[in-house]
Amino acid sequence: MSKQIGVLPVVTTATAATAFVVTWSSGFIIPAFATVEVSPLTLLVWRFAPLAVALLVLVVVSGAATGMHRRELRIQASIGIFAQFGYCIAVYGAVAAGIATGTVALIDAVQPLVVAVLVGPILGLRVRGAQWVGLGVGAIGVLLVIQSQLGATEAPPAAYALPAVAMVCLIVGTLLQRKTGVQTGVLVTLTVHVTVTAALLVVIAAVTGTLVPPASGSFWLAVVLTAAAPTLAAYGLYWWLLKRIGITALQALLFLIAPTTSLAGTILLGEPLTILTIAGFALCGAGVALVLVSEVRSARVDSRRGASTRPDDAQRLSRPEHRTVEEW
Repeated sequence: MSKQIGVLPVVTTATAATAFVVTWSSGFIIPAFATVEVSPLTLLVWRFAPLAVALLVLVVVSGAATGMHRRELRIQASIGIFAQFGYCIAVYGAVAAGIATGTVALIDAVQPLVVAVLVGPILGLRVRGAQWVGLGVGAIGVLLVIQSQLGATEAPPAAYALPAVAMVCLIVGTLLQRKTGVQTGVLVTLTVHVTVTAALLVVIAAVTGTLVPPASGSFWLAVVLTAAAPTLAAYGLYWWLLKRIGITALQALLFLIAPTTSLAGTILLGEPLTILTIAGFALCGAGVALVLVSEVRSARVDSRRGASTRPDDAQRLSRPEHRTVEEW
């Protein structure tokens, strides 16, 4: 069954998308404050470990995992290793190295273009022409903002590979979810991802001597905020929106995270905001609008076709090579 943005009430979709952008952006801003005097690993361990325990208890009490097969568990664990563990380690490492939060988010925002290129050979899907245009416009906006921020930090050049690693990890996790077609509920999905991530982080932190947390109130405030916003809210909304609006529309929304993070970095961290940066913001927004408008129009066209599709056409459209990104 197609999962289209037009299926959901507009207000619900817009609210979820806005909350996703804001909470995901907080995952870049909070570490910039919290890892000044604390190892990124220490913050990550205490961000995930207590949350993993709480989620496991909730899943057991609610029975949300009843009937879940081992294959599905293995797949979700694999997705979690890339989409949460690998992604968070790389992002926190980049921020701790001194890379501006906006720059980390902007390099990360190249993800939609990479996904658009890969959905064809990997998932057997096609991206519509208008969607390519929107993604291209958004990419130009990202490049403008990156250019406006280069040289604003003293981070070593090698550190700039970390945001790229984070991007690759999230791409692999997203494509793995779409390729395998698992339909695990959001609560169970989040629980498996958080638990796997917490287990790996505890082992690494214990080996590196970064497991013991400081007693400062600011550290524990950061722990609560990172657990609530970029973990529970952002990741939960990510997988929820992936099922509801499709992979292309969700990747387009990631373009908005870059300017949102840059704006927050300017206000809270004093990072530069220039005319070039603002122009990049505008192009990012235009790119997102083009992709989402294309999604809505495609939903309406497919809905009309569905009422009059002949049997032979239905068989043709059911083959993976004829499915669009929105229909997968």
